[in-house]
Amino acid sequence: MVDRPDPVSRTLRAAPPDQLAEAADRAIRSTLGATRTDVFIADYRISGLWPVLDPEPTVAGSLTGAGGLQRCFSSQQPVRDAADDGRCRLFLPLSVWGERLGVLMIELPGVPDGVTEERAADIAGDLAVALRAADRETDRYRRARRRERLTMAAEMQWELLPGRSVTHQTFHLAGQLEPAYTVGGDHFDWSVDGDRLTVTVLNGDGNGLAASLLTAVAVNAMRNARRSGGGLVEQAELASDTLYYQHRGERYVATLLLELDTRTGRVRAVDAGSPHVLRVRGGTVEPITLDQQLPLGMFAEARYDLQEFTLAPGDRLFVVSDGVWAAEPEGQEPYGERAMARAMRSTRLQPAAEAVGTVMRELHAYHADSDLRDDAVVVCLDWHGSRGRVGG
Repeated sequence: MVDRPDPVSRTLRAAPPDQLAEAADRAIRSTLGATRTDVFIADYRISGLWPVLDPEPTVAGSLTGAGGLQRCFSSQQPVRDAADDGRCRLFLPLSVWGERLGVLMIELPGVPDGVTEERAADIAGDLAVALRAADRETDRYRRARRRERLTMAAEMQWELLPGRSVTHQTFHLAGQLEPAYTVGGDHFDWSVDGDRLTVTVLNGDGNGLAASLLTAVAVNAMRNARRSGGGLVEQAELASDTLYYQHRGERYVATLLLELDTRTGRVRAVDAGSPHVLRVRGGTVEPITLDQQLPLGMFAEARYDLQEFTLAPGDRLFVVSDGVWAAEPEGQEPYGERAMARAMRSTRLQPAAEAVGTVMRELHAYHADSDLRDDAVVVCLDWHGSRGRVGG
């Protein structure tokens, strides 16, 4: 017997990319007897969740609250919120491979049974995949993400990102850019290929559109080498040569390239005048010392050497740009001297996607919530060890 496609999945596949929320609403009402639904999208700063369907929301807003919407997004678990009149709201995470997109809210006339909750969770998973695919075909969901207009440089940077988080059997990875709406040259990139995870973090040179263009060239050169089968050294050298022959050494990009063997925890690195790497093991935060080499693009035909270090199961790596490490608001000591380590230690019970937000919020608080003076990138990598693998 051939299984027929699920009716909700079929409805989502047939819907225009800008009408997924409406199609899901109709299908959920018909399938589950829901009285109301809405789709909430996380903004660029991951500071709030904003509705796609309801123009006058009653449950949207800041992620610092303790409501069902906020709890669902933070925990990435379904949350049931029953009302006194018998109605019940289900909040379900919209996530794809660990990328947290938002939350699906389903309002039901009564408390659902286990089968209904499981069915609702499956629908949320299908909708998340559809939203991720539709993002290239419509601006609707990107408009929902922005609370203010992006600069041209920031528009380019967000378009260039691979995502903001990813989950694997052996690791969790997340990153965040700030200031979200005006970021210029700082950036991160990653790719998962079999047992190899490649991560690059760039500390961009300059400000605004010129910095964004420089970073875009560097990122795409490294991607070109990587997608052609080149290792870290080839990626760094191609990017460096490309930048040098375009700018003759007047513009360059400090970059860290990492390659994690997800089976063993061995990390290969090319440190091209790089962002900073810190390891959290237990309650201890310590820097990973690497020999700094020339930033990408500083000299013609620069050559790079590999270095190695090893992670233990349960280790957490933070990679931060100078905008985090060296921030000195109002004459205070640099954030990276002591305050950053305190923030990182405080994240030890949080998943990676929450940890990057905590470090960024602490950075903003260190600036007394004034605008950051420099771009800032935080990337967090948790390696769980090979025993986290299926069959491992």
